[in-house]
Amino acid sequence: MYKFISSILYWIIVKLSKSLKVYGRENVPQLNRYVVTCNHESYNEVIMLGMALYPNQIHYMAKKELFYNPAFGNFLKSLNAFPVDRENPGPSTIKTPVNLLKKNKTIGMFPAGHRTSEETPLKRGAATIAMMAKVPIVPAAYEGPDKIIGLVTGKAKIIFGEPIDTNALPDHLKKRHEKVDYITQELTKRTRALQQELKQLPK
Repeated sequence: MYKFISSILYWIIVKLSKSLKVYGRENVPQLNRYVVTCNHESYNEVIMLGMALYPNQIHYMAKKELFYNPAFGNFLKSLNAFPVDRENPGPSTIKTPVNLLKKNKTIGMFPAGHRTSEETPLKRGAATIAMMAKVPIVPAAYEGPDKIIGLVTGKAKIIFGEPIDTNALPDHLKKRHEKVDYITQELTKRTRALQQELKQLPK
């Protein structure tokens, strides 16, 4: 289902309406084994991030409440989404994405944890997962419409930054939590820099 729907959306959004401009595509690894992160102000980022990386398929973490309705839950799963318990994260919260990454899949995450236009600290999940799977994190930033209709009527921009190599951290970092904190801080810094850079780029 993901391939079918993404192909239709790509043709409409990118080819027909030309409503998405992508910068920094050269920073995206050729292998699909990476975590891609993005700021999160609306559901449009989920769609546009997928369009920016098309035809690669992204596997998204989604809050478990979205899966309570069996029919809708199955639909989300067909779109490569998998449920996580944000309030009480268990082993599967880490195990599922790590296993997907080991199978050469891409994990999409929004580390701020919720839709907001305010500047918030990025949570540690992306760093933890990427480090355990020994894969890079590709930071991205989105700017554009926050309404669904804007996907075809507006103009949006996504920029990808230089990947964070979770296998090449400073030698003084010995403990796991120190490494996770360092990666999270680096991700926060790069994401904010990308957001500022994006404001200067044409749509």
